[in-house]
Amino acid sequence: MKVLLFNGSPNRNGCTNRALEEIKSSLEKEGIEGEIIQLGAKPIRDCIGCRKCREKEMCIFSDDEINNYVEKAKEADGFVFASPVYFAHPTGVLLSAMDRMFFSGGMNFAHKPAAAVVTARRAGTTASLDAITKHFTISEMPVVSSTYWNMVFMPNQDKSSIDAEGLQTMRNIGKNMAWLIKCINEGKKNGIVIPETEHAIMTNFNK
Repeated sequence: MKVLLFNGSPNRNGCTNRALEEIKSSLEKEGIEGEIIQLGAKPIRDCIGCRKCREKEMCIFSDDEINNYVEKAKEADGFVFASPVYFAHPTGVLLSAMDRMFFSGGMNFAHKPAAAVVTARRAGTTASLDAITKHFTISEMPVVSSTYWNMVFMPNQDKSSIDAEGLQTMRNIGKNMAWLIKCINEGKKNGIVIPETEHAIMTNFNK
């Protein structure tokens, strides 16, 4: 069992990574492997809505790692998407990556647990969590919660352990994620199948 943890920060060893390491450690204590993937260090194209991925079953842009991440998602059992908050919003790199991954490979994420995580100096956290979580709730994914909203307040890297409750919240995300993954796997073993999704109806309000 494995969870992919996507870091949308440009800082490889910054506050967001500190939060993900806490979740990863908690997962591993529960027997679940965690892999942190650094998104923010390199440019990532935005989705252009061309829908060519529906024909090719992959994004048409191949000059970054998005298609590789979608492939990795096939074998993953859960996901964490994390971002620092700069202007009351997740980083553009994280949202661009998520748009393209979910558009081109949504079937690899469906019915798998996911958690949104944000770090901030002060404000913008709830709006950022909302923006990330919307990808989950349109993709039939169970949303992993914790004992507080999934956020950590960190003024800078040097004081990254100052928010003890925030780091506790991260550890509880890991525990809840592990529990949910194990429940889903036990359900599959006992014949509980993934629900059959309806796709026949699409309402168009532009009349």
